[in-house]
Amino acid sequence: MIERLPFGRTGHQSSRTIFGAAALGGMRQDRADRILETLLAHGVNHIDTAASYGEAELRIRPWMEKHREDFFLATKTSERSYAGARASIENSRKRMGVEQIDLIQLHNLVDEEGWKVAFGSDGAVAALVEARDKGWVRFLGVTGHGTRAAGLHRRSLERFPFDSVLLPYNFAMMRQPGYAADFEALERDCQERDVAMQTIKSIARRRWQDGSMRRFSWYEPLVDPEAVRRAVHWTLGRPGLFLNTSSDARLLETILEAAREVGARPSDAAMQQEVERHGIEPLFVPGQDVI
Repeated sequence: MIERLPFGRTGHQSSRTIFGAAALGGMRQDRADRILETLLAHGVNHIDTAASYGEAELRIRPWMEKHREDFFLATKTSERSYAGARASIENSRKRMGVEQIDLIQLHNLVDEEGWKVAFGSDGAVAALVEARDKGWVRFLGVTGHGTRAAGLHRRSLERFPFDSVLLPYNFAMMRQPGYAADFEALERDCQERDVAMQTIKSIARRRWQDGSMRRFSWYEPLVDPEAVRRAVHWTLGRPGLFLNTSSDARLLETILEAAREVGARPSDAAMQQEVERHGIEPLFVPGQDVI
């Protein structure tokens, strides 16, 4: 079974590999139900979805009818205003058929203007706090893509005691000195505050070379099983981090199998060979942070 660790100060023992439910966005229910069987078989007990992930919340609803107690359930809102976030949270509860969401997260809060609105007197943070006070959600988090995510997460934690953060983490991203420095500083902050640290894009190869958006993932993932295994082991080889699975459900079994057998972390030299062998590039660089 996949290792479990305390998810920050929430008190929940979460599987270190979290199911990224973006994979369900355009999926039929029968296929989604087979995904559920895979998660249960590997001991995955934490689901991360979002209001903007197509039909993902609806695909999860039948799961919750039978397995609500088996999963820590997280979703996200992209809204920045109080009214928008409040409506989004209520809609997510209805779509998933649950009275209470375990974790609600501000989705991709990485732009300055959106950050100011969210933390304003009539902003989304106020709606999240209200939802927690009313028992609609239990914990609050913030997520982000791009090279600015780690730095802005640090500002967010200074402003408000979020329970979790989520951001990109892989070897290619951490070869960028600026991003690596911000990530390391954020990790220290999270350790001091007992904030859960979720990572995304662990098996990213690069952006699609023709600039198109493909069906299963907006970026090109690694598909070679050995390359996926090394990438997963590199991420999970860092103590305390959680890894969110890819939106390409075809790779789920490979990722989960790799997560079950984590041993010694691959060296930087070995990972650099992977970069050269598979043409791996960082998904985000300064000036190119947009999905």
